Amino acid sequence: MTGVPETAMVLAAGLGTRMQPLTLDRPKALIEVGGRPLIDHILDRLLQAGVKRAVVNVHAFADALIDHLARRASPLIVIADERDHNAPLETGGGIKAARDRLGETPILVANIDSVWIEDGEPPAGAIQRLCQGFDPESQAARLLLARMERSSGFSGPGDFFLDEHDRLVPRRASGAPTAPLNYMGVHVLDPRPVYNCRETAFGLFPLWAQWAASGRLSGEVMEGDWMHVGDPEALAAAEARLVR
Repeated sequence: MTGVPETAMVLAAGLGTRMQPLTLDRPKALIEVGGRPLIDHILDRLLQAGVKRAVVNVHAFADALIDHLARRASPLIVIADERDHNAPLETGGGIKAARDRLGETPILVANIDSVWIEDGEPPAGAIQRLCQGFDPESQAARLLLARMERSSGFSGPGDFFLDEHDRLVPRRASGAPTAPLNYMGVHVLDPRPVYNCRETAFGLFPLWAQWAASGRLSGEVMEGDWMHVGDPEALAAAEARLVR
């Protein structure tokens, strides 16, 4: 693949329970960090990378989020409303439910709780490299990764190892207690295998494990500071890093 997909799926339907009490009266996507809502951070990154169209799924406090997005000039926003479901559909289910809006060609997928500062690069350098390294003929997905020592708001033991061919090995599959790389909440993938899943609400990690086992899951390391903004403590840490 030589360029950035024109369409991205932005996952904004989560309930944000870990961010309470801030999410008792608003969606997590509208929580501000560095003076801007979380969703604007990721939409601006995608726009700078070359994305023309963002499909945004909504659930909790959907009207407030839709109103906010209506005030954006670009990228073009398409709403995937999940309020007919009792709960959000998770990553895989959200992509599957938005099939008619996303199409059959490779797409970018992005969480709204990821903020980062790249070392000496254009603001969208990491996303552009991520997409340039994706080959849909030999790969099912390519994940954007951060180094453990430059991650904040993340207390886990790490997600992946990266081999000399840019192929990912999940920490759990390796049996190692820790791994050096964290998934940053952004990836590019061929969505068709996701559409073919039988479940309605499901995550992508089981699919990633299958693709990794067959050598079809690759990664791109972002050189910089990654902030996972998942709870109030992580939000405070991200604010401090952005100020610094």
